Amino acid sequence: MTATTLAPRTERPLRIAVDIGGTFTDMAAFDESTGKLLFGKALSTHGQLVNGIQQTISGAGVDWREGKLFLHGSTIAINTLLERNGANTALLITEGFRDIYEIGRVNRPDAYNLFFNKHQPLVRRSLRYEVAERLRADGSVHKPLDEDAVRALARELKGEGVDAVAVLLLHSYRNPAHEQRVKAILQEEIPGAFVCASHELSQEYREFERVSTAVANAYVGPRVSQYLGQLEDHLGREGFEGDFYIVQSTGGLFPVEHAKVGCVRMLESGPAAGVIGAQAICAQLGMGDAIAFDMGGTTAKAGVISEGRPLTTGSALIGGYERALPIQIPMMDIHEVGTGGGSIARVETGNALRVGPQSAGSIPGPVAYGRGGTEPTVTDANLLLGRLDAEHFLGGELKLDLAGCQRQMQERVAGPLGLDATAAADGILRIAVTQMSHAVKAVTTERGLDAGSFTMVVYGGAGPLHASAIAREIGIRKVLIPYAPGYFSAYGMLFSDRRYDYVRSVFRKLADVSFEEIEALYQGMEDEGRAALAQSGVEAADVVIERAADMRYVGQEHAVTVDLPLEFFASRDRSAIKRQFDELHKVRYGTSAPKEPADLVSLRVTVLGTMKKPPRHSVEAGTATPEAGAVRATKPVYFRATGWADTPVYVRDALRAGNLIAGPALIEEHASTTVVQPGDDLRVDELGNLQINIGSDRT
Repeated sequence: MTATTLAPRTERPLRIAVDIGGTFTDMAAFDESTGKLLFGKALSTHGQLVNGIQQTISGAGVDWREGKLFLHGSTIAINTLLERNGANTALLITEGFRDIYEIGRVNRPDAYNLFFNKHQPLVRRSLRYEVAERLRADGSVHKPLDEDAVRALARELKGEGVDAVAVLLLHSYRNPAHEQRVKAILQEEIPGAFVCASHELSQEYREFERVSTAVANAYVGPRVSQYLGQLEDHLGREGFEGDFYIVQSTGGLFPVEHAKVGCVRMLESGPAAGVIGAQAICAQLGMGDAIAFDMGGTTAKAGVISEGRPLTTGSALIGGYERALPIQIPMMDIHEVGTGGGSIARVETGNALRVGPQSAGSIPGPVAYGRGGTEPTVTDANLLLGRLDAEHFLGGELKLDLAGCQRQMQERVAGPLGLDATAAADGILRIAVTQMSHAVKAVTTERGLDAGSFTMVVYGGAGPLHASAIAREIGIRKVLIPYAPGYFSAYGMLFSDRRYDYVRSVFRKLADVSFEEIEALYQGMEDEGRAALAQSGVEAADVVIERAADMRYVGQEHAVTVDLPLEFFASRDRSAIKRQFDELHKVRYGTSAPKEPADLVSLRVTVLGTMKKPPRHSVEAGTATPEAGAVRATKPVYFRATGWADTPVYVRDALRAGNLIAGPALIEEHASTTVVQPGDDLRVDELGNLQINIGSDRT
C-alpha cells in the first residue's frame, strides 16, 4: 500500500517519526528548515516490523539519506508482555524473598468472586533463585554478597538455557553495589544473556513493584533489543546518518542505545506521543484542559492534559487491574481498552453480542479489507452503515469489500440475533462506544475530574468516526479533530523533547526536612540529567528542569505526585509546597486536610532537552458556507436518531477557516473520516482543526 504526500518533498534534513500500531504503521516527517510536513501510512507487517516501516517511508517518497533525526514508537514491548511470548527469564532475589514476586499485593477488585485469579508471574518458580546477601533499609551492609555462590548460580542458569535474567536485591535503591556486582558476574558467565538490575530502572521503595518492573524489562529485553538492532542495521544500509531516538512512555525521547537496556520504558510510546501532540494543539489554541483520545485498529487510549500539562504517573498496571503486573517507571497516565477498528464482533452463549478485545489486526484484517478476514469488526460495521466509502478508503488506495461485509455480518451476527444487517452493525457500534467511554472515564471521573468540562481531542484512524458518539455517552459538549488525525501519534513525536526522569525515595516529614538536604538530592538528579543530555549534544540553554514530589498525609500509605515550581525552593516556601499538595489531594479525592502534617515520600526530577517544534498548521480563511467544490457526494448514512439519511460528504482539504457545517455530515480525508451526527455543529478554525459542538440525539 502506498501513501499520499501532503507536502512536496524537499532536499533538506528531515526529522522522521514512525509509529507502529496494531493495524497500521504511520509516518510523519518534518523539514526543520522549511517547516514542510510529509505523511505516510501502510499496513503493519507483524512478522517483520522493519518491512512495514520501509513501506511507509517509500510510499511517502522520503529518502533516509535526508534524515537528521529518526524518532520511533512501537507496540513491540507492550505486545510481548500482553501476549506472553517473551524470553525464557530467570530471577535472582535476596535470600528469603523468593516468592514476593508471586505473592504481590492483596488486590481483590471482586471480593466475592470465587473464580478470581491472581496475576501470573512472567518467571516460573523453578527459575527464581535466592542470593546470599542483605542490605539494611539505609543501604548499609547487613550480610556481604557471596560472589562465589552467584558465580555458581550463573553457570547453572547458563545450563538451563536462560535468555534473560532480572536481579532484585532488597534496598538496592539505597545502595546498588550488590546488584551491580551480581550483574557483572552474570554478564561474565552468560555473555549472551540480557541482564537487568532493578536499580537501573527504579530507585524507589516497594519491592514487589520493583521486581515486577525488572522482570518485565528482562522478559521483553531480548526481543526489543534485537528488533532495535535490526532497525539500526536497516537504517545504516539505507544511508541514514542521523540520530536515532525512541519515544518513552512519558512522551520524551531517549537514544536507541538506552532503549536497548531500558526496553520497558517504551511500553506506551505511541499513545504517549499522541498525548504530546494533543498538548501541542492545546498550546496553539490557548486551551488548558483536554482529553486526548486515540482510537486505532486494535485499541482505544485516553489521557488528560490539565492546565496545559499531561498527567503522568509513577507506576501503572499493564494488562488490566484484576490480573496485571505493575510497572514502576514514570509514564503518561493513559488508560487503554481493547476496542479498535479491527475489534471482532461475535455472538456468544445466550445470544450475547460481544465486541473485542480480540482484533483482526492487519493480518487478515477486517472483512472489508479483502485479505481473508471472515469475522465482522467495528470497521465493517462502519462500512455497512455508510460511514466509510468502499471506493475512497485511504484515498482510494484500498478498495473495501462491501458485499463481503454484508454477507459475513448477516451470517455471523445478524442472523443468530434475529436482526437485519443494519441493526446488527448499529449494535456493534453502540457496544464499542460504551466500551471506549470507559477509557475516558478512567482518566477523568476516576481521577476526580469532570469529563464534561473538557474538550476531547480525538485522533487515530478510527477515532473521528466515533468521536461524537463517545462524547454523547459521557456528556462531553465539545470535540476537536486535529490536522492529520490518522497520523497523529507519529505527528506528536515531532513535538517531543529529549527527556530523562529521576526519582529518589526520601521518607521525611515536610515540616522537619531541611531545604539543604532536599536541594542536594534534587541537584544530584538534575546534574545526572544534564550530563546525559550533554552526551546527545544538547546545549545548556536548551535544558529545562521540572521538579515534583510524591506526598501524603502522615499516617497514609499511598502518595500523590505534586508538581513543584522551582520558585518554591528558591524562596524556601514550605507552606507553598503544602498548599500545592492540599489542593491536588482535594481534586483527586474530594477532600483535603490543610491542618494535618504531610510526608515527602519521593523526590522526582524531569530533565528536558528542548527541540525545535513544527510550525502551526493553518488554512486559508473562508466564509461560513463551504465552497461548492468541498462537497464530494451525497449518500445515505445510518444514524440511530434519524435512520438512513442523505448525508453530504465533504473533502477536508477543501474546507477553509470559518466554514460551518451542520450535521449530519461526513468529513473525509486520506487516513480518516469524521462523523458529524444530526444535531452537531462543526466549525473549521484557523489552524484547520474541526471543532464540533455536540448536540443531542433528541435534537
